[in-house]
Amino acid sequence: MTTERDLTRREFVATATAIGAAGLVTAPALAGADRPRIADPIRVGIVGCGGRGTGALIQALKADTGSVLWAMGDLYPERLEPCHGYARAALQEQDEERGTNAAASKLQAVPERRFSGFDAYAKVIASGVDVVLLTTPPAFRPQHLAAAVDAGKHVFCEKPVAVDAPGVRSVIASAALARQKGLSLMSGFCWRYQMQMREAFDKLLSGGVGDIRTIQTTYNATGWVPPNARKPEWSDAEFQTRNWQYFNPLSGDHIVEQAVHAIDWIGWALRDKAPLRCWAVGGRQARPDLPETGNVFDHFSVTYEFEGGVRAYHMCRHWPNSPYDNTGFVTGSTGAMTIDPWNGKHVIEGANPWKGSAAGNDMYQKEHDELFTAIRSGRPVNDGAFMCNTTMLAIMGRMAAYTGQAVTWEQAMNSQENLNPGAWSFTDRPTPTVAIPGTTRLI
Repeated sequence: MTTERDLTRREFVATATAIGAAGLVTAPALAGADRPRIADPIRVGIVGCGGRGTGALIQALKADTGSVLWAMGDLYPERLEPCHGYARAALQEQDEERGTNAAASKLQAVPERRFSGFDAYAKVIASGVDVVLLTTPPAFRPQHLAAAVDAGKHVFCEKPVAVDAPGVRSVIASAALARQKGLSLMSGFCWRYQMQMREAFDKLLSGGVGDIRTIQTTYNATGWVPPNARKPEWSDAEFQTRNWQYFNPLSGDHIVEQAVHAIDWIGWALRDKAPLRCWAVGGRQARPDLPETGNVFDHFSVTYEFEGGVRAYHMCRHWPNSPYDNTGFVTGSTGAMTIDPWNGKHVIEGANPWKGSAAGNDMYQKEHDELFTAIRSGRPVNDGAFMCNTTMLAIMGRMAAYTGQAVTWEQAMNSQENLNPGAWSFTDRPTPTVAIPGTTRLI
């Protein structure tokens, strides 16, 4: 199994090539063996009914006229009905706009197909679904994805795909198996489905700035959702999962869970090549020191070194009362590109000036439109290569910042650090501590 093997940079590239690197080829070339086309309906199961999961469900139901909600699962039962209700309201609004009456027929998750608990994912997968939406905290992604692919299900999985190297290695194996089985595997790296960004990166990859020399990306934000103070009746596991963003075993820290979107631009610009090594700084300077804010840092700055002297720089932070910035800057031998995706502005200055002209689009909806087109046509897509590469870039940056050490790609990919060594259940669980650079060990 790939999960038990050491993966060098060369072996990772070979595995990624076997999966199919989405940034390098057109969608049909990503496919494994063709599958018979699915006749109506396409039965959708969702695992993880929070805000992102609810959004993904609505997009999946809008992506195909024959898609239906078949089964639902979440750790907490009280999240099931709100998710169902938001989906119903969105479909009813669409019906009003189109003069149709599809909402009722699309919502088929009867009470006996609504599950809760840590095993809800297995029950959803076994309920007869065709495609599974995996939108739980990322710690559970490798386990849930492996189960879905083993069962022959198409998958949409949110980013990141893991929180540690053992998880990434598991996902690499699952992505390769999905390709062998002809299953579609779509990631939540949504910027790759935004048409203005696709135009900008097409220009970049066709030599728009010449030979790329440096890349800078930022994801500077004020923070996540407010944490939840502990209630007396909560176990350690419930307390941590209800504040999952703030505990690195569940989220991977904000560089992995959130800023990974901007790190994905580095991978995209460099054709998803693995770096040689990285070094980083980070810490917990402005985040309140409360039990519910867990052990995550509030800032990171990482330097990645690639072959040929190319370097990429990433910065992210969670500091209140500070400017928000989520942009990129790429310099090359003939010019420089500014990436400003939230404002839809992408320009090149230098020998060959250029300005993007593509229209904007709903990238979250586009992901599901392309996924369901692939499922319906029997021509699967597979995002496995780049979603694993990008996730590993973020993880190795965290490893470097936590330990204060320079981390090579081989060290990162072969790391035995398992942030979730035991099965989760509603019991006592150790509280992870804040890393101390220079003291925390590289494992």
